[in-house]
Amino acid sequence: MQAWQVHENGEPSEVMRLVETEQPTPGAGQVLLRVRAANVNFPDALLCRGQYQVRPPLPFTPGVEVCGETEDGRRVIANPALPYGGFAEYAVADARTLLPAPESLDDAEAAALHIGYQTGWFGLHRRARLEAGETLLVHAAAGGVGSAAVQLGKAAGATVIGVVGGEKKAAVARELGCDLVVDRRAEDVVAAVKEATGGRGADVIYDPVGGEAYTQSAKVVAFEGRIVVVGFAGGTIPTPALNHALVKNYSILGLHWGLYNTKNPELVRHCHEQLTELAARGAVKPLVSERVPFAGAAGAVQRVADGVTTGRIAVVPENGAAA
Repeated sequence: MQAWQVHENGEPSEVMRLVETEQPTPGAGQVLLRVRAANVNFPDALLCRGQYQVRPPLPFTPGVEVCGETEDGRRVIANPALPYGGFAEYAVADARTLLPAPESLDDAEAAALHIGYQTGWFGLHRRARLEAGETLLVHAAAGGVGSAAVQLGKAAGATVIGVVGGEKKAAVARELGCDLVVDRRAEDVVAAVKEATGGRGADVIYDPVGGEAYTQSAKVVAFEGRIVVVGFAGGTIPTPALNHALVKNYSILGLHWGLYNTKNPELVRHCHEQLTELAARGAVKPLVSERVPFAGAAGAVQRVADGVTTGRIAVVPENGAAA
């Protein structure tokens, strides 16, 4: 089979190599999956760079999220078990973690209805307890993680403010349903959010960026607001001033979605049921901006690493179903 392998750490476009290799053999409790579509995530870039919290032995195949087909013909969503990731014609996954792919979504969309949407659901509902009528601010609102949070926020009845970088991403955020879009390259984010909320600020802030985005969050979070720290795609890990959180009465909530797979896997399944229902009635629909052929996987991961994409990019192997 064909697979993209990383033999040394570095930038995805430089270290991902397309090779011919043997099909992986599932271990105990694992299943072999024919990859129908593999979604590109920022952690794939971190894996290539050797900067992710999980560091599989070299060589490995990245690709942490797929829609695949089991040997008995079931169409499923899975997180492949590294080092046999999803940018290959076949991958392996733990059988107990497989989730049914929603019938309302095609392969590329189904692959994207997992990490980003699970993270959004847990962040907004489990951690921040977002309520209808509240104001939600989403950083990087046109990206893969942010676009999911925007849709989930609207589905929950929140007023959604999206922060983006550039006119193209602003247009995408508006199409996603943001009530207000702030272009951080052309506007003062803090001033725009305060004006839009009458000085009150946002009740919940969803931050997958870190760095300057977190600094802005702390300035516009409302009384008894909640900042959900999801990741640091901006490259800088902030150091929150806890005295500021104290005097303004707001909460800083960390979210590592992957922990739920071991700490409370039944909650992951419950979340998937909720997401499947939302997808079935059209309340959420993964924004798949590109569907690239298998040969374009390395370039796709690099573009996500560089932060120039909107929504999700799906890699579709030639043996996968048409998406």
